[in-house]
Amino acid sequence: MRKALLFISTFVAVAALAQTPAPAVKYPRVSQKSVLMQSIGTTDMTITYSRPGVKGRKIWGALVPYGAVWRTGANEATTIQFSDDVSINGQKLAAGTYSFHTIPGDKEWTLIFNSVANQWGSYSYDATKDTLRVKATPTPASFTEWMSFEVPMLSTDQATVALRWENVAVPFTVNSNTTQKVLAAAGTAVGNAKPDDWRTAYAAANFAFDNGMLTEATQWSDASLKAGESMGNLWLKARILAKQGKKADAIVMGEKALAKKTDKDNADFAAEIRKTIDEWKK
Repeated sequence: MRKALLFISTFVAVAALAQTPAPAVKYPRVSQKSVLMQSIGTTDMTITYSRPGVKGRKIWGALVPYGAVWRTGANEATTIQFSDDVSINGQKLAAGTYSFHTIPGDKEWTLIFNSVANQWGSYSYDATKDTLRVKATPTPASFTEWMSFEVPMLSTDQATVALRWENVAVPFTVNSNTTQKVLAAAGTAVGNAKPDDWRTAYAAANFAFDNGMLTEATQWSDASLKAGESMGNLWLKARILAKQGKKADAIVMGEKALAKKTDKDNADFAAEIRKTIDEWKK
């Protein structure tokens, strides 16, 4: 009886093993997936796409025909996501995720931001779902084997994004309007700050100064000093005065900043202040 049971158990185990499916094989895509994430000021931009290769083929006007909608990559349609409202080549586009299609041309391209983000290629592309179309001018570029998106120029407010493949680059601008948004938010924050809160106005003044807005920098610097003096906000005021050409006043304010140094203040920061003051005195 035991032998019979053992035989049956062994048979069942072998049969179950025989019915177990083989492990799935994950094959690589010919055109590999890539993601470009770039912050433009306070706005995040994410481009998700697949990278086809040239592989000795003629691309423009051949593999990718002129005058027809193209998925702008391979596999799924390329998507582009913005965390805030932006402007593309000067035209407004709301925050969101879009499929990014193009119509290539020898002298001019059309860039398409379509509201249907998830679609395979451009096979089910529906022009009635377009949110924005803008024009772009292709330029000659050094050879690029694998199609890519790059950000060759970047500032607080604006990025130049370039699609590159074979010997062509197609640039377009993305403007986040960060400076004006931050200035507005900073103004509100300073207005709502407590009387002894010098840090809120100090941070706002620093941003304004770094972006060349001396009127706002002066206003918020004075508000910070009124709430309480520190080595940091006194030194910011000194730099504002120097930028305004008031070197003697800047030196006095700089010395006052050093006199406010505490054990909590960074020694390297204080040394940099001393170095700058000495240069002003020359």
